[in-house]
Amino acid sequence: MTGVRRESIKVMVVDDHPMWRDAVARDLAEAGFEVVATAGDGEQAVRRARAVAPDVLVLDLNLPVKPGVQVCKELVGADPALRVLVLSASGEHADVLEAVKSGATGYLLKSASTAELIDAVRRTAVGDPVFTPGLAGLVLGEYRRLASEPAPAADTDEPKAPRLTDRETEVLRLVAKGLSYKQIAERLVISHRTVQNHVQNTLGKLQLHNRVELVRYAIERGLDGE
Repeated sequence: MTGVRRESIKVMVVDDHPMWRDAVARDLAEAGFEVVATAGDGEQAVRRARAVAPDVLVLDLNLPVKPGVQVCKELVGADPALRVLVLSASGEHADVLEAVKSGATGYLLKSASTAELIDAVRRTAVGDPVFTPGLAGLVLGEYRRLASEPAPAADTDEPKAPRLTDRETEVLRLVAKGLSYKQIAERLVISHRTVQNHVQNTLGKLQLHNRVELVRYAIERGLDGE
């Protein structure tokens, strides 16, 4: 332990296999996270998450009663600040994309090591997108595909676009290129917290809910180019 005191990150673990769920919760607790709840099915997950308000939800997709993507959609829809890290046995592209579209911040396969899981939860807590190697490119490619599709009938005389500061636009451009908040902070020589603040301000101004919508917005406007 270093002398730096960090605020505890509240985590909730959702999986329908009791032994796996307990092992993940134990590993995270031993790593210093505050495990505030666990759940074994989708309905229970939604109910308990609303009661304990975790910072990070570690979520399996294959759940009884209510599927994981629906749990994610409902909880993130009600609280956009919630970070969801999917921990799944499936590496199917369709499952990954569906999870991200439902609001998941990251996607890790269950074959990941304990150290990889702990690192992923830490990074998810600060808003970084975390994906098992090979999946990040897939997700960014999907952002681009979505952005190239005609937008659903939007108001042509939509109110004047919200005004972003130069720094907010700069951060948005780097988010669209797939950089993590840590990488953006290093590139712009600012703190990780400052990057988070710029992203939160931009989400508020644009009335968007999460990073998925933010990246799509940026790519639609060509901000991912050089």
